[in-house]
Amino acid sequence: MKTLLKLVFVICISGTLAKKYKDEDKPKWAKKDIRDFTDADMERLFDQWEEDEEPLPEDELPEHLRKPPSIDLKNLDTSNPEAVLQATKKGQTLMMFVTVANNPSKARTEELTKIWQTSLWSNHIQAERYLIGDDRAIFMFKDGSQAWAAKEYLLEQDELKDVQLESQTYEGKKPNVRNQAVRDEL
Repeated sequence: MKTLLKLVFVICISGTLAKKYKDEDKPKWAKKDIRDFTDADMERLFDQWEEDEEPLPEDELPEHLRKPPSIDLKNLDTSNPEAVLQATKKGQTLMMFVTVANNPSKARTEELTKIWQTSLWSNHIQAERYLIGDDRAIFMFKDGSQAWAAKEYLLEQDELKDVQLESQTYEGKKPNVRNQAVRDEL
């Protein structure tokens, strides 16, 4: 019982005697009220908090902090600009805009793009899909090099008006064909 009481006493005393900066020793930004901190002050505070942490492994770093993959220019066909773009986008996030033809309803666009996304996933092309209008969607690829294979697949689909990838617009090959397999919404 005595040792427990001594231990509690030592803990209480050490908590009160812990090092605390005096106001004149603190940096100027740390003297402010937390509600008055700027973004830069918050960033400094975060850096101070993180300084003793272990660095994250390469695959867990945010994309902008990762090293870009090396590109072998010797094996790259520079006469094909799409192949060059595809090689440079490997490992980077890339967005593709898709427009559905025939002035569809939002439900129809949802249904068609969902089918296209599932088909891409079945072919090991990972794409996230976001509707941005009644006839438009964004397909987002974590590995941008997969976008060109997805583009080729999408251009063959019925009711695809166009695909926009890296500021280039590609027209669908069958935009006026109505897909009978997919039911129309009222």
